[in-house]
Amino acid sequence: MTPAPILEVKDLTTKLQIGNDIWTLVDKLNFSLYQGQTLAIVGESGCGKSLTALSLMRILPRPPALPSTGQVLYQGRNLLEIKEKEMRGIRGAKISMIFQDPMSSLNPVFTIGDQLMEVAALHLGLYGEEAWDHARKALESVGISSVEERLSSYPHQLSGGLKQRVMIAMALMCKPDILIADEPTTALDVTIQAQVLELIRTLQRETGMALLLITHDMGVVAEMADDVIVMYMAQGIECGHVEDIFYHRAHPYTMGLFQSRPSLEHRKDKLIPIPGHVPSFKHIPNGCRFHPRCPWAMEKCRHDAIPFFSVQGDDHVARCVLYDGTVESMEKLRLLDSEAR
Repeated sequence: MTPAPILEVKDLTTKLQIGNDIWTLVDKLNFSLYQGQTLAIVGESGCGKSLTALSLMRILPRPPALPSTGQVLYQGRNLLEIKEKEMRGIRGAKISMIFQDPMSSLNPVFTIGDQLMEVAALHLGLYGEEAWDHARKALESVGISSVEERLSSYPHQLSGGLKQRVMIAMALMCKPDILIADEPTTALDVTIQAQVLELIRTLQRETGMALLLITHDMGVVAEMADDVIVMYMAQGIECGHVEDIFYHRAHPYTMGLFQSRPSLEHRKDKLIPIPGHVPSFKHIPNGCRFHPRCPWAMEKCRHDAIPFFSVQGDDHVARCVLYDGTVESMEKLRLLDSEAR
């Protein structure tokens, strides 16, 4: 029997209004997240990954953001509709988030101990010595040594890797059900990246929390993810198990992402960039949003909105008419397969 998802997102849509222009930057996104699972959302910068995370947490500034629509179901409640006071009780306690730049997330004028104790007071009702002790244990749980010294330090006195560990400790102090990690290793060097990823993975195994990982790094996806959503121009365009995305990728955009990244296995191969450039959200193409850059585009790609088609069962789907079962599409797929070989 399939367990119920801990978070279910249905038709999540987020728009920004700048002057008289309204831009849709997350467009009817759907996914389910399960306890202990890691779901990765990948895509180029500006495709809507981070805005998805901020929409789930309801921390987008208004204006320019308009209220998100759709459903974000957690414990039977739509988080987009509950009152802000109730959302504050969930945000940080039940659903926590770590950001790619810990320096911008930590207050430079308060010590690490003060900031951790504030979380303990706000969400756990702990004060004084109890809060200090909880903060100390939180830093120990993420492998920080000389804890008393670190609690008395200011953010600028810590390295990038230590600041990120502090952010992870802060996010996990309340033992959340869901951790959203938005590019958690982007600002770190390779050695520290590996340490932070291993730390997150270890804590996930110990606590059973669900992890929503926002990244553009396919190496991180391969190491961490169970399932993957590929985004392009605000839409999910391919979804599947991580093995499907890596070994049976279906959407031409997903194929382009892999062809344009370096590989240790094929170091002599040339990188093949995706042709063209991402269109402006002011001028979103009709039909498939990728069709102006797609070498396999057909006339039917250029008009109506493209639904998801099954690629290999219901768990692997792509928003691409190559999989609509028509003779024209099957011939294109045959040519694509022979070219790939």
